[in-house]
Amino acid sequence: MTTATLPQGHPDLITTDTARRLLASRELARLAYTAADGTPRVFPMLFHWTGEEIVFGTFAGARKIEALRSRPDVTITIDTASMPPEVLLLRGRAEVTDIDGIVPEYAQAQLRYQGEEGGRAAVAESDRPGVRMARIAVRPTWVGVLDFTSRFPGGGTADQFAERGRS
Repeated sequence: MTTATLPQGHPDLITTDTARRLLASRELARLAYTAADGTPRVFPMLFHWTGEEIVFGTFAGARKIEALRSRPDVTITIDTASMPPEVLLLRGRAEVTDIDGIVPEYAQAQLRYQGEEGGRAAVAESDRPGVRMARIAVRPTWVGVLDFTSRFPGGGTADQFAERGRS
């Protein structure tokens, strides 16, 4: 079975060209989780892909830390605004680890998003004595890819997608 024939949700879709491009991009990931009050939240974040986990760093005290520990099931979206859009949808469980200092993947994300000079400056500004962060790691258990050329919402064909909304 090739990735072109895999159903949405299959973990091997993480190896598609679209997924690889988005995981290496400077697009923000949108992390969706359930807040402490039971309502949904979506938060745009820098991320780093390790090849197995998508990792976020956040500073100690952020409300999402305890919410993720209480309800670790999350959804992540990384997408482009270009036409046709490309979309990577991930689901998994967040594992939160407290870190003294800067989360290494946070530093790597800063370098990718801001370039060498800007990334090093951003990390240096945050890396002060006593700083604490949380490492949020998600290993995708469900992967969806939409490229609107070969993979469409609902799993249909290009012709079916073109007919959407018509009786």
